[in-house]
Amino acid sequence: MPRVTKALSAKAKHKKVLKATKGHYGARSRLFKTAKQSYIKSLQYSFRDRRNRKRDFRNLWIARINAAVSKFDISYSKFMHKLSLKKVFLNRKILSELAISEPDIFEKIITFAKD
Repeated sequence: MPRVTKALSAKAKHKKVLKATKGHYGARSRLFKTAKQSYIKSLQYSFRDRRNRKRDFRNLWIARINAAVSKFDISYSKFMHKLSLKKVFLNRKILSELAISEPDIFEKIITFAKD
């Protein structure tokens, strides 16, 4: 019975890692050992940053709403509180999009919340 080597599977595994680390700097994209470490760390970063992206977008939406609402002499927190009292359940993403693309509709929402 012939001897089985793992050369083919090892070559494929190395190729997969080196392909994934193609844009990394220096040895991180050329040498397998450092490339594998870099690859594992990059996966950790991408896992973490998929969650951080949600946080960043929420901050952006809040900043946009605050900028749009401040023109009407009302703070963001008071505006959101008044919306919840009026049972208007528009999320921050939609409110920020309205503030940018449809300012007249957003103004109507503000006047509705103020009343």
